[in-house]
Amino acid sequence: MDFFQQFVQQLINGVSLGSIYALIALGYTMIYGIIKLINFAHGDIYMVGAYIGFFAITFGNLPIVPALLISMVVTGFLGMLVEKLAYKPLRHAPRISILITAIGVSFFLEYTSMYFVTPTPRTFPDVFGSSSFDIAGFVLNGQQVFIFGITIVLMGILTYIVNKTKVGKAMRAASFDTETAQLMGIDSDKIISLTFCIGSALAAAAGVLVGIYYNTIDPLMGIMPGLKAFVAAVLGGIGILPGAVVGGIILGVIEALVAGFLSSTFRDAAAFAILILVLLIKPGGLFGKNTSEKV
Repeated sequence: MDFFQQFVQQLINGVSLGSIYALIALGYTMIYGIIKLINFAHGDIYMVGAYIGFFAITFGNLPIVPALLISMVVTGFLGMLVEKLAYKPLRHAPRISILITAIGVSFFLEYTSMYFVTPTPRTFPDVFGSSSFDIAGFVLNGQQVFIFGITIVLMGILTYIVNKTKVGKAMRAASFDTETAQLMGIDSDKIISLTFCIGSALAAAAGVLVGIYYNTIDPLMGIMPGLKAFVAAVLGGIGILPGAVVGGIILGVIEALVAGFLSSTFRDAAAFAILILVLLIKPGGLFGKNTSEKV
């Protein structure tokens, strides 16, 4: 395989990985856009979604699409529960209190999962076998095609909800100014809960897709992808939905190129190097604007 073919193949791999990062990053950026919370438990919500999908396929003998939908629904309710119990009582507390709570929720989900499913990694069912497609000399396997398709469908549904429905209009109003939106008759508590539900459902879908892609899951699998999705959200401009998608794709492509042409050892380092560069050069991200706050 010559350099050009290898480069394009790594781009394909990177877009697959970046699509998963984008789904997780969308949840980060939706939640931040409304209540300015960096939900560090989001990566562990993604882990729970992967396990629900795993059990639905393994013990429920369900096909991948129904298992994916069940995972999204259950994890969406989990996201709402976490918001009600952990974040809502601290809605007007200092941000550092909410941040510490988010880290606490993250540890709670990780170690509760370890208690029930054990720390041992589990092999995700191979739902696509060795199916692959050769397009002009470039290989797309069944997992990658499925990831592309599901990601496009979910992003299309989210775009429709945000831009074309009353709930989406309420979300955008609450994102602009939560207190004013509440004065105009919008139930901000309901909108925040729905935002957590949708964001958690997208994370669950990403968890199942990762299980399909790497064929293994474990209770600590959410730590690094969660941090990388945060990097993707910051890269695109946290609080901006298209920015989360673009940031996720860019991050996945860079990781794939670094792993393919340098060393997989530096793949994780590349993600955090990007975060440092963005914060130094353009703190608002690619789609964001630098704003100043009065003290």
